[in-house]
Amino acid sequence: MSPITIAIIGVVLLLILFLLRMPVAYVMALVGFAGFCFMTSIEGAFRLLAKDFFNLFANYDLTVIPMFVLMGSIAFHSGMSRRLYDTAYKFFGQLRGGLALATIVACAGFAAMCGSTNAEAAAMGRVTLPEMKRYNYDASLATGSVASAGSLGILIPPSTILIIYGILTQESIGKLFAAGILPGLLLTALFGLTIHILCRRNPALAPAGDKASWKERVRSLSGIIEMLILFVLVMGGIFVGFFTPTEGGAAGAAGAIVVALSRRQLSWRQFFDSLVDTTRTTAMVFLIVTGATIFGRFMAVTRVPSELGVWVGGLPFPPYVIMGFIIFGYLIGGCFMDSLALITLTIPVLFPVIQALGFDPIWFGVIIVLVTEMGVITPPVGINVYVIKGVAPDVPLEVIFRGILPFLCAIIVCIAMLIIFPQIALFLPSFMSW
Repeated sequence: MSPITIAIIGVVLLLILFLLRMPVAYVMALVGFAGFCFMTSIEGAFRLLAKDFFNLFANYDLTVIPMFVLMGSIAFHSGMSRRLYDTAYKFFGQLRGGLALATIVACAGFAAMCGSTNAEAAAMGRVTLPEMKRYNYDASLATGSVASAGSLGILIPPSTILIIYGILTQESIGKLFAAGILPGLLLTALFGLTIHILCRRNPALAPAGDKASWKERVRSLSGIIEMLILFVLVMGGIFVGFFTPTEGGAAGAAGAIVVALSRRQLSWRQFFDSLVDTTRTTAMVFLIVTGATIFGRFMAVTRVPSELGVWVGGLPFPPYVIMGFIIFGYLIGGCFMDSLALITLTIPVLFPVIQALGFDPIWFGVIIVLVTEMGVITPPVGINVYVIKGVAPDVPLEVIFRGILPFLCAIIVCIAMLIIFPQIALFLPSFMSW
């Protein structure tokens, strides 16, 4: 049996086990271990397993993940997400669709402190959905806007997905963070434009809220200042090379604690809950990365990634046509798999293809994050939709999925703009020399 045939059998088995709802991390580790045993030997597979486990959990670069997760968890438990929304509400609430627009702006701000789309959707959903319900917002628009805006958490840095992509491809995490800033702001603006168009076409979707005075607006700005301080501390320090992303994560977590303590809004119970959330999320990420690493070793020994890169590089199609097929494949895959699992599973296979086609790996990282953003809100997986369903159990799933359709169009427009104008993602990283 040829190595390629063995690899195909492994991939098919992997997909079957996914469809049986087995845990993603365990499936990738099991199939990868079994395939490596078949290709080499049981002794070699066990040695590989021990080596990969040790190297992964001893990897200094991965310590950036718990630091940024802790920063986001502290920000949530200390009420920063609520204060961000209050600030955005004071400025936009009086407009038609203003509460949904405030949700988009607040999610963009909270994304600068939280690298998890699920956590952001849950945090902002608890804050914003009761307000939109109170003002008789259309349930589809209300839930769809929160679920979609929550996806900004994996694009605007610090982003867990960009960190994993950087580790898997050995690209600069700092440059990837810088590359996500302008596309994140662009997508935020496109989401806002989507809400404006929907409300212009059908004003009944979103009545206007109460108008705040300028005194109230100025007073509310304290809710956004703390976010700006943390963002400038972390991203500014990384951008100018003052500290590494890992050190930046530690500085951000410490800064979030200092801000929360200065406001006297972090109890021992909230601090403990933040540590528990951080531990749970970090363990999940590490297990998925470990499983993907083992499966990647199996793929490497079959030589499928390198052979695929050579084959695709020789196809008689323009590189952007091939990129279109890759993006479409990610879109379909995102409908059935968690975004983190999809990235860790496919990047080791497809990254040689991207290199063979001559695309910038930093730009590609942003593109893939945008495509996986679509995955977190598209059926049947659409994890953000199920998070919002948990926050608003009275809203049917089909209503939430219907609400995200206009925002999916906004993400597609953003991807198209990045493909046509790649400098949107590459402009800021071009100023970094490391």
